[in-house]
Amino acid sequence: MHICGIICEYNPFHRGHEKQLRQVRQALGPDTAVVCLMSGSFVQRGEPAIFEKRMRAQAAILAGVNLVLELPVTKALCSAEGFARGGVEIFSKLDAVDTLAFGCESADAPAIITAAQAMCQAEYDRALREILDTGASYPAARQRALEALGLDGKILEKPNDILALEYCKALLQMKSGIQPLALLREGDYHAKEADPDNPSATSLRTRLLSGKDLSLFVPQAAIEAYRSARQYALSSGERAMLAGLRLLPDEAWQKTAHGSEGLWSKAMKAAREKGSLEEIISAVKSRRYPRTRIQRLLLCAFLGISQEALQLPVSHVRALAFDETGKALLRRMREDARLPVVNAGEKPPASALFDLELRAGRLYPLFCRSETVPDGNAELGCRIFLKK
Repeated sequence: MHICGIICEYNPFHRGHEKQLRQVRQALGPDTAVVCLMSGSFVQRGEPAIFEKRMRAQAAILAGVNLVLELPVTKALCSAEGFARGGVEIFSKLDAVDTLAFGCESADAPAIITAAQAMCQAEYDRALREILDTGASYPAARQRALEALGLDGKILEKPNDILALEYCKALLQMKSGIQPLALLREGDYHAKEADPDNPSATSLRTRLLSGKDLSLFVPQAAIEAYRSARQYALSSGERAMLAGLRLLPDEAWQKTAHGSEGLWSKAMKAAREKGSLEEIISAVKSRRYPRTRIQRLLLCAFLGISQEALQLPVSHVRALAFDETGKALLRRMREDARLPVVNAGEKPPASALFDLELRAGRLYPLFCRSETVPDGNAELGCRIFLKK
């Protein structure tokens, strides 16, 4: 039996994700066990997850995933490179996963692996630094550096192709025995309108925030997990974030993750002057520094995540939900893994990482769209979901 890992956010889980599960089992066998490593309360684009992590994990299990583990907040709020590397590192240390599946626009595995190999070379690093020195944005510089080595830079144009490259690069750099499995990811990542067959998470969040129904776009099994779930949004926590950012001392701003090259100073000035998050983001973002990086910077400042904290070694991983197959896998991981695996709601070994996760869990409820703010200590009382 294959054990396939997927690094994901499921923000929210939809029919496109359900299709990916079918593709995995078509490629590897119907008895393949799927283990997901999912972002928790906050996601890579620098926003709170639209549903609580337990609800999103439950939806995934009801739709066919066997085990959902939580990607630590310090990895979830990294750039694409750090996000991918953090997930690959955890899967490698669990000593159970043999395949890493990921959706990408090209689904051209040989081209992705060839590009990933090139990006691990010193020649690529030199070309990248030289192009960045001309003032080019990081995404544009990466594309041009790849082209300088005689490869097609267009593979760095689509968001899921970029993540696929980073997954393969991390597997190569860590000399991992996990095999990559590239799957065709159809649909428009940035689509404003949801396609029932291949919806984008962005379009579904837009529907949710405008009060529209999701039943056409989410598997029936998963929709049950969302019916009574509270919704969360960056805009709902705006006042709380503005207060936290305005009171943050200079020293903390200087250490904040994603604030290199003096970006922290520009963000600090805007946070103390502007009256909304949108105004702050508009004042700081540029061609070189895209919106998602600014959102990660501001969210890390609010959560108290420094650049040093972003590099903390993963000290544990938490299980959020599983079925009977996942329960057996979890038992195996606890015996063989090089990383402690604990259930959500249980205290892992004391660590700086767990302290940050508690802090993030206490602040996440401030982004709730309901009039009543949920319990700030729910992180310790989070119950694991078991499908029987």
